[in-house]
Amino acid sequence: MTAHRNHRWFLPETPDAIGLLRRQTAVTIEALEGLKAWAEGDASAAEIVREAEPRGDAAKRDLLNALREAFILQMEPEDLFTLSRGIDWILNHARDLIEEAQAMGVSPGPGLAAMAALLLEATRQIDDAIAQLGSDDEACTTAADAAIKTARRLEHVYYAETAKLLEVDDIRTRISLRELYRRCDLVSHIVVDVAERVVYAVVKES
Repeated sequence: MTAHRNHRWFLPETPDAIGLLRRQTAVTIEALEGLKAWAEGDASAAEIVREAEPRGDAAKRDLLNALREAFILQMEPEDLFTLSRGIDWILNHARDLIEEAQAMGVSPGPGLAAMAALLLEATRQIDDAIAQLGSDDEACTTAADAAIKTARRLEHVYYAETAKLLEVDDIRTRISLRELYRRCDLVSHIVVDVAERVVYAVVKES
């Protein structure tokens, strides 16, 4: 008797790429909550940011693995990769800001706290936009535009706080805070890039 073997072919499952991206974003938001608390004077909150960084890397890796293995995705792999990379950069800079401040021996103040709060707000708005990708184009672009406006508000705070540094007598403190402010400003530009990529993804799919 000849044995008959049934051969079955399966297409890879379609991963929830947007869900994976939001999982990574959630870790970044958690880190920014820690950054805000640290900037407002809670020194222990620095550990929240440090602890989030490897989890953010793991979430990014999970998404990249899904991109490699998926047959069909909810959006273009290039867009997913670019968004994931930008979100990762936001988290990395949050960690680096704290490490830099501690290395320079400078304490955060109201200016840094205001910028950290705006970074947190903008990243939450990016998450709102990502949540609507592929389902509600208008809500998605509205949330992305809100993130861009929040980042622009940070730029205004950056210039105002930088001008105030001219009144700081201690040159070491003045230089150190200026570098921390510059890093926040850099992150605000990354936020804009991420939000604009969300808008671009919507335009491509429409």
